[in-house]
Amino acid sequence: MLTHHVLFWLKSDITEEQKTAFRAGLESLSKVETIKSIYIGTPAPIERPVVDTTYTFSLVIVFEDLAGHDVYQVHPIHKAFLDEFRVLFERVVIYDAQ
Repeated sequence: MLTHHVLFWLKSDITEEQKTAFRAGLESLSKVETIKSIYIGTPAPIERPVVDTTYTFSLVIVFEDLAGHDVYQVHPIHKAFLDEFRVLFERVVIYDAQ
């Protein structure tokens, strides 16, 4: 199993419509056939010094293996998401774990 965890910080000047479209774009990634499960979230209202709540969206994808992840990286749906929405985020951090 491989988990792909992506944190997105959207630009401060985006509209609510753009934010809604961004979330829909994240949801569209679920159509990639190598994804076993996907979770899209926003920061929980937890106030502890060790919890980072500065990001806008969290994306967690579970793949069967590294090969499934590799298919996802070059998949047309993933590429289309990046082409359309890359302009909306100012920072992205990715954690991959197996």
